[in-house]
Amino acid sequence: MSDLNSDLNAEGAFYRKKLLLNMIIPGIFIFFMWLVKIIEVLFETDLSGFGIYPLTARGAPGILFSPFIHADFKHLFNNSLPLFFLALALFYFYSEVAVKVFTWTFFLTGMLVWVAGREAWHIGASGLVYGLASFLFFSGIIRRHFRLTALSLLIVFLYGSMVWGIFPGMYKNVSWESHMLGFFSGVILSVLFRKEGPQQPANDWLDDEETAEAGNEGDEIMNDEETTEKKSFI
Repeated sequence: MSDLNSDLNAEGAFYRKKLLLNMIIPGIFIFFMWLVKIIEVLFETDLSGFGIYPLTARGAPGILFSPFIHADFKHLFNNSLPLFFLALALFYFYSEVAVKVFTWTFFLTGMLVWVAGREAWHIGASGLVYGLASFLFFSGIIRRHFRLTALSLLIVFLYGSMVWGIFPGMYKNVSWESHMLGFFSGVILSVLFRKEGPQQPANDWLDDEETAEAGNEGDEIMNDEETTEKKSFI
């Protein structure tokens, strides 16, 4: 019993450490989002000019800077919570490819908005949020991994209503292009990285059942032989 408890404690400590480590990158990213907004407020300045303005040279740097810029604290808060949860889920369950997926989602969404967005300043991390949600949902289904599929269902439960944000005219003063193109980026990346990271586990339980059935058949044969032997002695 003591060995079992020690194994459980060690396993629990391992997963707690993994969880904390996987919070680092999402936490740093969101820290800079809040830092930018605080700087705007303290210095009474507007940094929306560093957002994405499609098909212009002045709007190109926004591919890098726009996810850190938000219209107000409500906008920032609404993006911070889902981004932290989705990024944490990405780094926890897809640790082998998380950095690549996060980076590609960041830049691919920004580049697509710069190419295909309407003539306006596009700011905020919502495109990244949609990209991560899309990747986690479709990747779990494509891989047919039961835990990742369960994560896909959780994403639908928590953020399924986000799908309305990809349609034009649903919300005022919202970059639906960022939402739609972020969603599209997640789909692309879930396909491109489908063979990297966690894969569908082998059906070891089937092997166990087959072994158990073979053992049972062996026992039945032995029992029949013993019965035959007993009958021969009568």
